[in-house]
Amino acid sequence: MSEEITKEEIAQNYKAMGHSVDLLNAGKPDDMEADEWTATKARNVEHLELMKAKTYWTSEDMTAVDKAIADNK
Repeated sequence: MSEEITKEEIAQNYKAMGHSVDLLNAGKPDDMEADEWTATKARNVEHLELMKAKTYWTSEDMTAVDKAIADNK
């Protein structure tokens, strides 16, 4: 079953995924403890996996999302 969602909501969700990708690609901030970074990575990878599984995507490029997930699992 397809989810009811507007184009604007899709764009916002895609943008939020980009924020997670950017955070993961930036790596651990100097002022963050290793265990906190591990938890942060896990939350962001889970977010990307859950969002990527949504059925409303059309032509959005998921290359960076896929790479961020693979690199941080």
